[in-house]
Amino acid sequence: MSQNIIEIKNLQKSFKKQQVLKNISLSIPENCVYGLLGPNGAGKSTLLKMITGLLRPDSGQIIFQGHPWSRKDLKDIGGLIETPPVYENLSAWENLKVRALILGETEARMREVLEIADLTDTGKKPAGKFSLGMKQRLGIAIALLGHPKLLVLDEPVNGLDPLGIQELRHLIRSFPDQGITVLVSSHILSEIQQTADYIGIIANGKLGYEGIVDESQDLEQLFMKIVAVERGVR
Repeated sequence: MSQNIIEIKNLQKSFKKQQVLKNISLSIPENCVYGLLGPNGAGKSTLLKMITGLLRPDSGQIIFQGHPWSRKDLKDIGGLIETPPVYENLSAWENLKVRALILGETEARMREVLEIADLTDTGKKPAGKFSLGMKQRLGIAIALLGHPKLLVLDEPVNGLDPLGIQELRHLIRSFPDQGITVLVSSHILSEIQQTADYIGIIANGKLGYEGIVDESQDLEQLFMKIVAVERGVR
């Protein structure tokens, strides 16, 4: 039976007088792709930033691998939040080298993640000349360097062309077989339906739905219903 790598319990977060997350609780099984859906401003990025240690919750708990989350757990969590953290004047290899020196990782591991991200043939080309899809894959390669058990991706397909989206989808789908759980946020319903095993739908700071992805399900209808309910629209 699959265990949960992450359990979120009654998480709340406010900025000044605006409550962004309202008593969120969800569970993410290990070795799966979990899609976090929601309209822009729903609170998805805020939740992901708390899991990756960029923000602190006001209240509630994050349970990681059966124990309360602490900053020590960041060694097992890789993240790509918003834009890829790359030095545009450096090559893919040089970008990885900077991160590898911090983590104490080997050049063998650098070669592994370059191959996983399909960036082995970029040579000395500076990252600033990469396509957006290549930059996204480089960001994921950097996040993979430390052998994470959980990979957190915030809107990774934003701005990509159809080929870039397809390449990234295949990459994300490959991770559970490598023992890596993926939490990916998006507002693109069709992409999550093709990529995720489980989904959670957030609207107006609340979790309105959580369940297994069903290909026969009308996800758009479900999404619109949840958003309408959470916004108080009938």
